[in-house]
Amino acid sequence: MAQPDGLRSRPRAGAAGAQQSWGGEAGSDDDKPTRKNVPDFDDADDDDSDKSTRLTLMEEVLLLGIKDREGYTSFWNDCISSGLRGCILIELALRGRIDLEPATLRRRELSLRKIVCKSDTPTGDAILDEALKHIKETDTSMTVSSWIELLSGETWNPLNLKYQIRNTRERLAKNLVEKGVLTTEKQNFVLFDMTTHPVSNPSSKQGLIKKVQESVLNKWVNDPHRMNKRWMSLLLMANASDVLENAFAPLSDKDYELATRRVNLLLGLDCEAEVLKEGTNSVMWAVFNFFK
Repeated sequence: MAQPDGLRSRPRAGAAGAQQSWGGEAGSDDDKPTRKNVPDFDDADDDDSDKSTRLTLMEEVLLLGIKDREGYTSFWNDCISSGLRGCILIELALRGRIDLEPATLRRRELSLRKIVCKSDTPTGDAILDEALKHIKETDTSMTVSSWIELLSGETWNPLNLKYQIRNTRERLAKNLVEKGVLTTEKQNFVLFDMTTHPVSNPSSKQGLIKKVQESVLNKWVNDPHRMNKRWMSLLLMANASDVLENAFAPLSDKDYELATRRVNLLLGLDCEAEVLKEGTNSVMWAVFNFFK
């Protein structure tokens, strides 16, 4: 799927391109990780014992894209639909519900390996459980790319429309309303009325934006496998959904350059090589690979 090559730096007179590589990132000593800057990389919050107010990956990406006062995402954003479906697959994988089939000689590439259901235990989230039901009950196992397209409704086969998760953005927005982050209003657009969901709890969104910024600034480490899986997923899926810029816009020029350079480091990773390392989540890397 065609996606932007990565975040572009703000225009700046005399700015020189920095050499990008893991473990040897260009920059001052402040760019190098110290023990006090290393975040808690414990993924214990990936299980189902989360508090009822904890946001899912899909909700976080949508919240980044929603305009605070207007209460809707940009009409020009044609990436967020498929991005949210990718988030659904990652969320299910982080909760231990799905995985990729083992690699074989014939199916070694991430794009060829099929998704398998590990557990059909309900997650308690209606959208996740709907997707999990589709994956479990389908007659033929399918790849990550096929599932993203089917969950988005992108199919020429009318028989496959049953897999589409409809009204995803509206349902996620209602979840955020229930969690006290958004509210519901009606807005008149001359020819029609539209239900919108402005931000009602600015501190929640600011906390999310701060988390995104810190993950590539003062809590950055030069090893993707030491990063919290949710943090890295949020960064890359926000970029795939074309909403990451909303989190970086308030940054100073210096911090913006550093943040975009580090995101581009993540975007430049070889997913096929990274998934072979110990402790990886294969579905997560397969989704990243799909959006490259």
